[in-house]
Amino acid sequence: MEEHPLRFIAALAEQRITEAQEAGAFDNLPGYGKPLELEDDSHIPPELRMSYKILKNAGYIPPELAERKEIDSLLDMLEHSQDEQLRLRQMRKLEVLVLQAKSRRKRSLALEQADPYYEKVLRRISILGGRREAAKKN
Repeated sequence: MEEHPLRFIAALAEQRITEAQEAGAFDNLPGYGKPLELEDDSHIPPELRMSYKILKNAGYIPPELAERKEIDSLLDMLEHSQDEQLRLRQMRKLEVLVLQAKSRRKRSLALEQADPYYEKVLRRISILGGRREAAKKN
């Protein structure tokens, strides 16, 4: 039976790793003794994961993620804001962002629909939109 040509390389690599471990070469690495921080890329199609990783390492964020971050920060600001005028401006901005996101996609934009505060914000936006429509008619 013929041995696979890469088996020798794998065995050599394992031997060198073992020797380095015994010599303590891995003892003072950054993050030693801490859990690995694994990224959840399950939402990215498998054929796009490597290209997304390269773009992320280069400092580029896909427009969808940038949009999502902005929406999340608006929701956070709305939750903690005490100024009613600021809240109204932020809700209008949120409404525009959600509409823009929906218009770019064929599917609906899923934004943490389980969050009860998010539902309150959407209801508030709908109420404000209804008031604006009523004001236009009068």
